[in-house]
Amino acid sequence: MSVPTRARRTLVTSSLGTCLLLGGCAAPWESEPASAVDGRITLGFVNGGSTEFHTCLQESVERTARNNSVGLQTANSRQDAATEVANIERLIARDVDALIVQTVDVNALEGGIAKARAAGVPIFLTSVVPEDTSDVLGAVVDQKEVGRLDAEWIEKDAAGRQVSVGMIAGAPGAASDVLVEAFTAHLPGNASVVASRPGMYDPVKARTVAAEMIRAQPGLDYAFVANEQMAFAARKAFDAAGGKDVRIVTVNGTDEALAALKDGRFAATVSNSAADTGELAVENVVSLLREEKADKIDKTRVRLVTEDNADTAPLYCPPED
Repeated sequence: MSVPTRARRTLVTSSLGTCLLLGGCAAPWESEPASAVDGRITLGFVNGGSTEFHTCLQESVERTARNNSVGLQTANSRQDAATEVANIERLIARDVDALIVQTVDVNALEGGIAKARAAGVPIFLTSVVPEDTSDVLGAVVDQKEVGRLDAEWIEKDAAGRQVSVGMIAGAPGAASDVLVEAFTAHLPGNASVVASRPGMYDPVKARTVAAEMIRAQPGLDYAFVANEQMAFAARKAFDAAGGKDVRIVTVNGTDEALAALKDGRFAATVSNSAADTGELAVENVVSLLREEKADKIDKTRVRLVTEDNADTAPLYCPPED
């Protein structure tokens, strides 16, 4: 029996270049074979917040751990760097075999990596990767590609016209920075960024930012918004202020956003499945601990999605059991 496209994941793996400077030296677990981990593996997962991405990521990590008979301890940093470090310390104290971290802030993460190194607990990252990959067990990343695809869609849509672009970023300090930097780096010369402010992954904040942006830039052509929850709020603000023609490009690929592509509220999004990210993270950590074949730096499949191909976008959140 055939499986519907949105109910089945297809992995596309590749090595990915580095993106963030965290510095460091050889990790202690590299001197002792990870295959020394016997019996049931227990992982710690430190999530970064409570957006739809974080919620679906959590569900995917938990589901994949169950399916692989892996023990799991979890914590949520709620977008607070100090809480992230405390969570890492707490899970290390629970004798986990490895940590998966969706970081809030790369500077805080540097301290967390140091603590894990000292305890001999390897760290696997989602969404960011250090410059010196010897400091981590591995990573699953996609943010540079996401930003590039949204920027290239604007280049094609603008077709050489001089256009203005506003940006509503997420929370500074981690994945959002990589995403925004990649987006701006790939914008064509005829597209000018006229406004950029963080929305903190908060729809209420994003609506306020969008309202102020459209008042200051009434002729705004495009808005790049760092996740779809904020993008829905921005759409309402633009429409209320006479900015119905602002074309929104965003990130995630949720079912709600696919509907918004079809009815014109969004112009484009980039699917970066939280289900794929969580599944890859757990499976790769287990394989790397057991010294089985796995890419150390792996990549979640991403795809530009518009009205034309919305029906074939990957499943964003894990299906219900």
